Order: sequence, then C-alpha cells, then structure tokens
Amino acid sequence: MDVAISGASGLIGSALVRALDGAGHRAISLVRGRPAAGADEIRWQPADGEIDAASLEGVDAIVNLSGAGIGDHRWSEEYKGLLVTSRTGSTSLLATTAASLQAQPKVLLSGSAIGYYGSQGDTILTEQSPPGTDFLAKLTVDWEAAAEPAASAGIRTAFLRTGIVMSRDGGALPKLLPLFKLFLGGRFGSGEQYMSWITIDDEVNAIIHLLDADIAGPVNLTAPEPVTNAGFAEVLGNVLGRPSMLPVPSFGPRLVLGGDRADALLFDSMRVVPEVLVGSGFSFSSSDLESGLRSVLGR
Repeated sequence: MDVAISGASGLIGSALVRALDGAGHRAISLVRGRPAAGADEIRWQPADGEIDAASLEGVDAIVNLSGAGIGDHRWSEEYKGLLVTSRTGSTSLLATTAASLQAQPKVLLSGSAIGYYGSQGDTILTEQSPPGTDFLAKLTVDWEAAAEPAASAGIRTAFLRTGIVMSRDGGALPKLLPLFKLFLGGRFGSGEQYMSWITIDDEVNAIIHLLDADIAGPVNLTAPEPVTNAGFAEVLGNVLGRPSMLPVPSFGPRLVLGGDRADALLFDSMRVVPEVLVGSGFSFSSSDLESGLRSVLGR
C-alpha cells in the first residue's frame, strides 16, 4: 500500500513511517522543502496552498497529521490563529486535491483530537457525544469540516480524534518524568479531571488498522480505560518507584503556561472511550495505564 503522510516528521508521523516501512508498505512523506533525491517525498507548501498533485495520483491512502503544536507556545491571538490555519488550511488542501485526482485514494485519515468534546467532567464520551464550546473544541470542529471535499467525492474519510499520546520520545510524558524522578510528582489541581491517553504503539497500530477497516467519520484514538489525573500520577509514581503525593496548585501552571493553555493541557476533563475502534475489532496492546507506561518506559 502506498500511503502519503503529512506531518511525517512529528511524533506520531515518524513512528507511523517506521511502522509502515517495516510492514512492507510504502510511506511517502509530504515535505515543505525540496524532496531529497531518491526519497519517497512529495513537495507541498500548505500555507501557500501549493502541492504537487501529480505525485499523489494513484496513492492508496492519505494520512493527514499536520498542525502547529498545541503545547509549544503561549496562546496569543496570533498563535491561536496559527493553530487554526495550520490545521484547517492543510486539511482543506489535501481534501480538495484528493477529490480532484483521477486516481483517487481509497481513504483519507485526517488528524483530529479529543479536544472536540471540550471539558465535560466525568461524563463518558463516545464518538456520538456533542462537541464542546471552548477554543479547542471549535478549532477541532472546523478542522474536521475542512475534510468535507474528500468525503463528498466518495473518498472514505475518518477523523483521528487522538488523546494524550504516551511516548518517551515526545509529548507530555517526557516533561513529567523529571518531576517524578526528583520526588516532585503529583496530581495537578484537584486531580479529579480525566485524562484519555494512548500509547504511541497503539496509536500507530490503530491508524494502520483504519487504513483497511471499513470505517468513516470520527474515531476516538484513546485507550479503553481513561484515568483521573490523580490516578495517573499514582500509577506513574509506582512505575518509576517514586512517591506521587505532592500536589501542584493550579495557579502555578496557569501562571507559567497561560490560563487557556494550562486548562487545555492539564485541567480540562475528558473521559473518552474508543467505542468505534473497539467495535471494529481493534486489539489494544496496552488497555490499562500501568501496562501502557511500563511498555513505553521499558519497565
């Protein structure tokens, strides 16, 4: 299978490229610079609406993982604009281009996030749950809507509503490890907020599963057992052999990160379950947090 991937150099994208190559597929990276000689790369400039459409002719699938990092910078109005346009613009370009091809891909797997649901306390959230009303929820609604040209053209289109990805190579986990190793780990705020997580291996395997599964629409890419933040801290402490009793007051992260960003990353509560993924027969390698962390950390 020939799979074109945007965001191929990111945490999820790079792991996906390795997994596809290892399984005998051809992973084709969309790159903003000049493609390297002999490399499986296609040039595009999503900010300028440019893409080498001819090189996409005949690919079997497109996986869209583009977007500026949610946690990379303070959320100034300018950066909020970039968070939106880097997702909606790239998705619209890929969907429109895919729809225009003579040899269309069979499937578009388009990036999304559980931020779609907004903070909803301990309510169990499935793919049928309504969207939230905060900035990230509205962003995600628009992000998914940008893929409409592909769906309207008859291309099977699924939305990868991804949770907190557990990896030692990036994301949230490496930022937490030093605190716990210095005996400073603990819950954030009340600790009652739910965290919906997935290991990097299950994330990648789920994406590969969806390349062939007859599924369209939203798919929650989260492990079956979300945990509270306090529960997460306790399990991570146990895995690392460190205490997890020192709470982090909410005002500290809000001061350092900015209120909106701190809420989105640390304090919003989303109890998301992967109803569609489980129903499709996908088997998680790590369904509970302890096994997931031990797998990721090699402990």
